[in-house]
Amino acid sequence: MSSDASIEEAPLDTLLRNRAAFLSFLERRVGDRALAEDVLQDAFIKVIARPDQAPAEDGVIPWFYRSIRNAAIDRFRRTATARKALEAFARELEHSPRSEEIESEICACISEVAQTLKPEYADALLSVEVNGTPVKTFAEEHGLTATNAGVRVHRAREALRKRVTQACGACAEHGCVDCTCKSSTRRDL
Repeated sequence: MSSDASIEEAPLDTLLRNRAAFLSFLERRVGDRALAEDVLQDAFIKVIARPDQAPAEDGVIPWFYRSIRNAAIDRFRRTATARKALEAFARELEHSPRSEEIESEICACISEVAQTLKPEYADALLSVEVNGTPVKTFAEEHGLTATNAGVRVHRAREALRKRVTQACGACAEHGCVDCTCKSSTRRDL
């Protein structure tokens, strides 16, 4: 090992020797040992990735304490931001139309488009997807092998997906939750 390499490793060696003190410092601040471990590991990774940012050995300890304190604060901010976003989403769901109404609209749209499929595909989707018939039972009822019935259902789903995309465009890409396509467009298929 060259003397240059040992000089570059000196700040990291110093930090590793003080790992327990850093962990204790973080654990007191975040109140959770696992979270403290995560923050500390992330800080060590940053030092390894950018060793040039670490000051000389004498200043590395105070610098690292500031770094891990800031990392803990950043983690709390990200957690708080995520919590606020989830709370906003929950409030939005409370004020959005009932899911039965949305499902009814989506089902009406998809049912209309499904009528444009080949009859055997429409029948497969109605039986398996809408009525909940197992594929094996569907196969027996239609004189097919289970494999052929599975292939038919798969092809029917793909055909329906293509038709919905053709009829509804961008609406279909977003799960048809905010359906803006017109029924006349669907009838033109």
